[in-house]
Amino acid sequence: MPPVAHIRKPARESDDLTESDRDTANRSLIVRDGDTIGDAVRAIETSRMSVAVVLGGDNRIIGTITDGDVRRALLAGHGLEDGVDVVLNPRPVTCKVETTEAVLRALFTAHSVEAIPLVDQEGRYVRIAHVNTFSSEYDGAVPKVVVAAAVIMAGGEGTRLRPLTVDMPKPMVSVGGMPIIERTVRDLARVGVERVFVAINYQGHYIEKHLGDGARFGVAVEYLRETEKLGTAGALSLLPKLPDGPILVVNGDILTSSDYGRLLVHHRETGASITVGAIQHQVDIPFGVLSTEGANVTDVAEKPSQRILCNAGIYVLEPSTLDLFGASKAVNMTDIIKTALGRAVPVVAFPIHEYWSDVGTGSDLEEARRVVELMENESR
Repeated sequence: MPPVAHIRKPARESDDLTESDRDTANRSLIVRDGDTIGDAVRAIETSRMSVAVVLGGDNRIIGTITDGDVRRALLAGHGLEDGVDVVLNPRPVTCKVETTEAVLRALFTAHSVEAIPLVDQEGRYVRIAHVNTFSSEYDGAVPKVVVAAAVIMAGGEGTRLRPLTVDMPKPMVSVGGMPIIERTVRDLARVGVERVFVAINYQGHYIEKHLGDGARFGVAVEYLRETEKLGTAGALSLLPKLPDGPILVVNGDILTSSDYGRLLVHHRETGASITVGAIQHQVDIPFGVLSTEGANVTDVAEKPSQRILCNAGIYVLEPSTLDLFGASKAVNMTDIIKTALGRAVPVVAFPIHEYWSDVGTGSDLEEARRVVELMENESR
């Protein structure tokens, strides 16, 4: 399991923020020259303003960092422990603190930004102007994007968590007093997903009894009942009809504070057919690593670390990709991705810098419960 970068508070409606809240947010979004990308991530999430402002010693703006800047840095191979200098935008849009609302509205649109730092006559940072202040088109820090449906893959047996999963499916394991799958359904509802299909097999009646028709969670829940094991993607063949838009697919045993809204925006903006949620994992090699050309040694690195992106079990699929399944119903998502790549179908990665766990072992479960307790304490 990757390290916890930070604990994210649930997004709040901008209209619910008091002036005291706004003052706190404006202080919490500040990071300093020499801080890390991880510090910037915490500032972005804590402030709920979708941006961190990097200041020098004289409170002049060195640059800004958005959520998108962080994810692009992770794609480029940087880590959360790297300095903010590798990710910041050194030429952000700024305005004087007395700038009118009409001008700010125009700049939000012209530059496609959600936040603009405001400075005084000497160019020192004063506060942030955020689009939420002036517009009802945004809901907190979470963009809402229409999807045809979400599918939660919840048919697995969770053998690594036995004996806990002998009498219940893994997605029904409780974390913070709530089954993992319920947390996923609630997160999907929060970003505007209205229709959720749940693929069930092993002990699926427990999931069906708990979620019901989904009305109490604000979504419509339907069930894809596997009569045989269909792999991590095969249940998509059980959908009643071809969706008319993107499908968000989530493994039912994933516990994450990742932002599904930004994942969907990323999918739309990249024009991908398949988007794969990706977690960064660091591998520490305990030996000196040789680089060679034939028998000749060209370099040696003492106990290096490598950062690699790994499949997080979260995907967005265009309806056309369902044609990649072929005749077999039993298929894994990795097989679909490989087939897509072989046919030059565009596949992109969406780096996840938030908390993520597949709760694979007993120790993972204990850690997940600890993290959720911290999250809930932070949100009170």
